[in-house]
Amino acid sequence: MGPERRLRFFIYARILVSFLFLVSTVLLNYKEHASIQNSLYSGLVRLMAFSFVFSVLSHFIFKIEASRFFTIYLQSIWDVLFVTVLLLFTGGISSPYSFLYLLSIMNAGLLLGRREALYTASLCGILYGAMVDFQYFGLLEPIGLSQVEATILGGSHLFYTIFLNLIGFYLTALITGYLAERARSSEAALQENVINYEELAQLNTMIVSNIETGLVTTNPTGHIRVFNPYAEALTGITQIEAYDTPITSLFPQLKLLSERDQAVSDEFTHTTQAGLQMIFGYSAAPFDDAQGRFAGTIISFRDMTAIHRMEEALNRSERMAALGELSARMAHEIRNPLAAMSGSVQVLAEQSTISDSDRRLLAIVVRESDRLNMLITEFLAYARPSSPQKTPLDLRGLVEDVSLFLSADKKFEHLTISNLIPSSLSINADASQITQVLINLIHNSVDAMPSGGSIEIGSEQIQGGIDGFRSSSAVLITITDSGSGIDPDTVAHMFEPFWTTKSDGTGLGLAVSYRIIEAHGGSMSVESLTAGGCRFTILLPA
Repeated sequence: MGPERRLRFFIYARILVSFLFLVSTVLLNYKEHASIQNSLYSGLVRLMAFSFVFSVLSHFIFKIEASRFFTIYLQSIWDVLFVTVLLLFTGGISSPYSFLYLLSIMNAGLLLGRREALYTASLCGILYGAMVDFQYFGLLEPIGLSQVEATILGGSHLFYTIFLNLIGFYLTALITGYLAERARSSEAALQENVINYEELAQLNTMIVSNIETGLVTTNPTGHIRVFNPYAEALTGITQIEAYDTPITSLFPQLKLLSERDQAVSDEFTHTTQAGLQMIFGYSAAPFDDAQGRFAGTIISFRDMTAIHRMEEALNRSERMAALGELSARMAHEIRNPLAAMSGSVQVLAEQSTISDSDRRLLAIVVRESDRLNMLITEFLAYARPSSPQKTPLDLRGLVEDVSLFLSADKKFEHLTISNLIPSSLSINADASQITQVLINLIHNSVDAMPSGGSIEIGSEQIQGGIDGFRSSSAVLITITDSGSGIDPDTVAHMFEPFWTTKSDGTGLGLAVSYRIIEAHGGSMSVESLTAGGCRFTILLPA
C-alpha cells in the first residue's frame, strides 16, 4: 500500500470512527451518571461532531497535492489532542479510552516515519502524565474530574501507570516506525521492479513489432497467440485472423513441439493467399512459463525465396559462363568451315551440268547450312551477349507494339493478349533486347496453349526488398498464361541452353532472354501456378 493509499485509508477510518463515536455518545445517556455533568455531556458531543467534520474536511484537503504533508501533520497533532480531550471528558485516570494514544502513535509512524512516531509518543506521554498529575492534585475538578478517584489509587500507583504507558508509547513508536520503514523500502523496491517490468514489456513489444523476422508463438495445444506485423506482411494473414488458429492449418509442414523436444531449424514451402509460392526458413523452440511449465512454442521465420533464387541464378550463371565460353570457341571454329562448305555447294548448284535432282539436294544442303548458321549466331548471342544500349522506354507502349507485331501470326488467332501495364510506368533499358525477350516469352506461352487461351502482361513499381534491389526501386513485369503449367524438373532447367521440351526447338530462346535480363542488372524466374498456367517474372531496375 503506497503512502497516498495509506493516508486515504486512515482518513476514511478516522471518519468512520468519529461518526461511530458521535452516534454512540448521542445515544448514551450520560445524565444517568452522577459523575458527569450536563455541560460535559454536551461538550463531549461537540468534540465528537468537530472530530467528524475535521476528518471530512481532511479528506477534501488531501486532494490538493501541495497540502498533503500539512494535512498529515495536522491530523497527527489533532489525534493526540482529541484523545487527551476525550480522556478529560470521560473520567481522566479512569477513562477506558487511553489506548487511543497508541493509535495516534501508530498513525504518525505509518504516515510520517519513526522520528515523528517518537515525537508523538513523547507528546502523548507528556499530555497523559500532565492530566494524571493535574487530576491527582485537584486542578481538574472545575471540568468535572474528581481528585478522589486519583487519590484512592495512590501516588505510587499513578506513577506506575504513567511509567507503563510511557513504555507502551515508545515501544509502539519504535515498532511502528520500524515496520513503516520496512514497508517503504519494500514499496520502493516493488515500484522499481514494476517500472522495470513495464519497460521490459514495452521493449519486448517494440522488438516484436519491428523485428524483420516473422515471429509466432503458440500455446501448448498449438494454437497461435502472437503473430507479429512482419509475419502478417509475409503471409497476408492478420493477427486477428491468425489468433487461436492451429499453427498446422497455416503452416502444415511445421511440426508441433512438446516440452521434451529440442529446438529445430528447417525450411518449408508456403503458398500465400495470392497464390505465390514462398520458401521460409524457420527456427522453432519450446518455452516455459514463470513456473517452469511448458507454455508453448516460439517460431521465427524469414523469407528465403529471394536467397534461393539468387543461389539458383548464381549457380546457373556459373554453369552458363563455363558452358558459354567453351561453346563459343567451338561455334567459332564450326562457323568458318560451315561458311566454306555452304559457299562451295552454292557454286556447284550453279553449274549447268548438275541435274535437277542433284540441284534439289544441294539446295537442301544450303538451307540446312543457313539454319545451322542461324543457330550458331543465336548461340553466340547467348554466349557473348552485347551490352545493352539503355534508353527510357514506355513499357506499356512497347508491349502494345509487340502485341500488334505478333497478331499477324496465325498462331495468335485463338489467343488473347491483355496489356495490364500502367500507362505511367517506364524503364531504362535496350528497346530491341527487351522486345526480343517479350517475343520469346510470349511465343513460349503460345506453344503451351495449342488450343488457344489468354496471356496477361502486368507490371508494378516496387520499393526494393527483392533480390538485388534493396536500396532502390524496381519494376516487376509478369507474363502469365492460362496453359497447363510446367513440372518442377522443367522449371529447374528452364533457362539452360539447349534444354527444350519442343521437338523443333533449339533451347536457346529462354537462355538468351535470361542473359539479356541479366545484362540489364535484373533477374528472371518462372513458376507454375496452383490454378493452372505459369508465370514468368522479370525484375528490372526502375
